[in-house]
Amino acid sequence: MTSPRTAGTAPRSVLTRARVLESAVALADREGLGALTMRSLARELGIEAMSLYHHVANKEDLLDGVVDVVAAEIQDAVAQLDPLSDGAPRSAWKPAMRRQILTARAVLLRHPWASTVLETRKNFSLPVIRYYDSLIGLMRRGGFSYDLVHHAMHALGSRALGFSQELFEPDGATAGSAAGGGTKEGADDAATAMLRQMAEQVPHMVEMMAAVSHEDGTGSTLGWCDDQTEFEFGLDIILDGLDRMAERERR
Repeated sequence: MTSPRTAGTAPRSVLTRARVLESAVALADREGLGALTMRSLARELGIEAMSLYHHVANKEDLLDGVVDVVAAEIQDAVAQLDPLSDGAPRSAWKPAMRRQILTARAVLLRHPWASTVLETRKNFSLPVIRYYDSLIGLMRRGGFSYDLVHHAMHALGSRALGFSQELFEPDGATAGSAAGGGTKEGADDAATAMLRQMAEQVPHMVEMMAAVSHEDGTGSTLGWCDDQTEFEFGLDIILDGLDRMAERERR
């Protein structure tokens, strides 16, 4: 008895939740977060939209799932780092934590829309929590009390995952829209022009923008002004301050 499938053709790969989520990440990488809808994802997979609901309950479940995929990628990247040896000095926590956070950031730069999704999640993601747990472990290796660890997590905020919220971010300059069609450059230009028109009201801001470049040309940008140099500058300030506080606790 012959199969309904045409002889000589490859069988269609089985649709699973993992395959749905991987395709969703690929679609957002290619076209931006705004293009990620249940209908567009179904087209990407070559199925009817209703078939998706066997694997993701709704759009929020889909977004929770893509966060898990990106967080798992971060964990895989972090696992490739050299672990602290048993005999490592307490001071080794800081360079180890810095490497881990910058490794997480490198993953997010491959998925520039992901920071926008991470900021909106209300459900716990086990891969994200496991990542934070590893940071807590590093701080404990550095002699931090749990009270200081708690304060440190609040101070780091999203920076622990490799991104930070910008103080000034013009409409259209977010990571998701930047990934989806190049609107960031236009938004930057419009914001700069607006500030120039306000030169009398905000002279220091205009002078600062004239002196500082917001583009580093390396593709290391997740949002307006959020380039690698500024991210590392803020991270180092926090880590240096935590190191001094941990040293005071150990005395």
